[in-house]
Amino acid sequence: MALFYLFAGLSHFKNPIFFLKITPKWVYKPKIVNIMIGIIEIILASGLAFNLTRSFAATGLIVLLIVVFPANVYHFQVSIKNKKNIFLTFLRLPLQLLLIYWAYTFI
Repeated sequence: MALFYLFAGLSHFKNPIFFLKITPKWVYKPKIVNIMIGIIEIILASGLAFNLTRSFAATGLIVLLIVVFPANVYHFQVSIKNKKNIFLTFLRLPLQLLLIYWAYTFI
């Protein structure tokens, strides 16, 4: 799980345009938010590597997954509008619940 979130966090820096496209229009300063989320994912991924911080990091990931859920809903709405990737973006919504559960298993 740590590698999964490390990769996700680094992706915010490697491919910021992807994340900015799925960021809802109401997000204030989306470029800064994208960087912050990438940093948070990297920090939380690192926290998963140590017994002392694993529970805190997993709890942080659960909070993060809940906070970014509106971006997944927005991405799904954009997919419907553009008639592209509708099924994949729809699958991502319940996948978020599985990711929350996965993080919960580390608490």
